[in-house]
Amino acid sequence: MPELFHPGNFEFCCGARYPYLQHGCTQKTRGAFTAIGFVLIDIEPTREKEVYQKLTKIKDIVELYPLFGEYDLIAKVEADSYDAIGKLVVSKIRSIEGVKATKTLARVAF
Repeated sequence: MPELFHPGNFEFCCGARYPYLQHGCTQKTRGAFTAIGFVLIDIEPTREKEVYQKLTKIKDIVELYPLFGEYDLIAKVEADSYDAIGKLVVSKIRSIEGVKATKTLARVAF
């Protein structure tokens, strides 16, 4: 298993099924009206590890997974509003050197 995906990089939070980044699980403090988005991230070749490490430092990213296919990573982000998610994507994710493109998907309620 590559060092980047070492199990020690994650902690299980609130009995959740999926791992959260070590910097803290926001599930404890966020409510039912939290804005949630999923950001698909396309990265320049050979820069995946560098970008991944930078993304782990962004507090509003609560889950981060590598992918095979058109996009290289998927990040689950939580914020107080969808406007805040948009600002996060533009100012903190797209501004990272090595990020080629992003596509943001927003949660909806049925």
